[in-house]
Amino acid sequence: MDYFEAHYVTLILTTIYVGGCLYVGWYFKKKAAEGVEGYYVAKREIPGWVISLAFFSTSASTNTYIGQAGLSFQYGLSWAWMGFIWTLFCIISWQLLGPKMRFQTARLKSFTIPDYFHLRYKSNLARSIRMLSAIIILFATLWYMIGIAKGCAHVLTSVLDIPYEYGAFAIIAITCAYTIWGGMYSVLWTDAIQGIIMFGVAMLMLAIPFMYAGGIDSLWETIRNTDHLTESGRPIRSGLVTFGELVSFLYILGIGLSVGMKQISEPKNLIRFYSINNAKSMRFAMIWTPIFLGVSLVCVMGLGALVHGMATPDEAAYLINNTDEVIGFMLDKFDNKWVNGICVAGLFAAGMSSLASVIIIIGTAFVKDIWHVVRPMPDSKIILRTKWFMAVYCLIVFVMTLYPMAGIVELTAFAGAVFAASFFPAIFGGLYLKWGTDLGAMASMVVGMVVNVVWRFGFRFEFEGLRDIHEVIPAFVFSMLTYVLVSRLSARRRPDEEHLNLVFGKK
Repeated sequence: MDYFEAHYVTLILTTIYVGGCLYVGWYFKKKAAEGVEGYYVAKREIPGWVISLAFFSTSASTNTYIGQAGLSFQYGLSWAWMGFIWTLFCIISWQLLGPKMRFQTARLKSFTIPDYFHLRYKSNLARSIRMLSAIIILFATLWYMIGIAKGCAHVLTSVLDIPYEYGAFAIIAITCAYTIWGGMYSVLWTDAIQGIIMFGVAMLMLAIPFMYAGGIDSLWETIRNTDHLTESGRPIRSGLVTFGELVSFLYILGIGLSVGMKQISEPKNLIRFYSINNAKSMRFAMIWTPIFLGVSLVCVMGLGALVHGMATPDEAAYLINNTDEVIGFMLDKFDNKWVNGICVAGLFAAGMSSLASVIIIIGTAFVKDIWHVVRPMPDSKIILRTKWFMAVYCLIVFVMTLYPMAGIVELTAFAGAVFAASFFPAIFGGLYLKWGTDLGAMASMVVGMVVNVVWRFGFRFEFEGLRDIHEVIPAFVFSMLTYVLVSRLSARRRPDEEHLNLVFGKK
């Protein structure tokens, strides 16, 4: 009874929110079951405002609201520059990729990113490209989902005293349920609702340190010359407000690129373009999506640095080594039932929007782009087997979330680096370069994947001078050069002119 009295507002608001998501999934269950196009891409009939909010909410996940926001506790307000990099890539994604991807995927009748590669490059090797890209999705998504679930579980532990493993299970199980029921319909519509909640919560969270400290001047005075210590034990002093003092610009750029470039390469973002209903909706989303994302990032990316104004030296000494727990600490320290309830619902929304997006992607990748390619099956079995695989994969993610390999930011950034280096050259080349070939696409994927893994596990942390050079930088450069060079050398493998006319709109 005492527990309920202490947390009833948060519990009620979170229950209402979770119930709403489950209702949306159940509501679209019948419509999603009508066929593969409905379950995978919502029949390409979703309004622009829904797609815009869905793209924003899935881009600004718990990686942003918990992981990135918390990391600025260690790195200071310099970390807020990350928001500028992400917003820039959001603009690039919608201006450069969105319209062409919607146009080409509709003409090719593509339902997934891997089958886009298959249909666009059209050759005896294209089938292998499709399967390789699906394998990359299954590998990289595992890291991403663990990071998202870890962030949500930490918040539930800090605010509601729910054991970490129970919190991780709850976020994964609930999201898996409504995604399985409603397919892409439930993913997009719940993401839109979550986007509205997240946009408001970002502004509310920014206000918390100022309200706690008694105003702007009071908080600024505290953080600009704090006696808290860095991770290495030296005084921070003015480091929180001095650019580059607590973290190198190279590291900011590396993480910024690896996460920001997911918007131009990660299937969970790009699949949004498939589902938008018309050109008018596309124009709306092209304008408003960067605004939604940019404003929210301004609010949260430097939030951890402001939390120094709420922490004692002992609390700061713990948080500097456990930045994934900073936002949960902030809410617990502020201790307002209504604020905590709204924010926890928003953080749940941030996690669930991203989890739902990748859950359906891994289901489609395994069943449609691996299993169906090896052994073709009727549409009815494709949908059923997609649902079963999503459930099994979520169970694997839950088990691995109990023993995470790294922090939220590093987990999600590594996943982003894999997608950026492995997919962007083949996607950009497919959309814009008629001379791009299947061999160029295949080679760039292999090089991007290999350089990512080798740089991270073989070089980056073995040499001090390379520690701040994120794997996305060398991997992307080598992958892009490989695509261009191999495509030029294999020019005779480009698809025939009739197929290219179909892809690029001259037929």
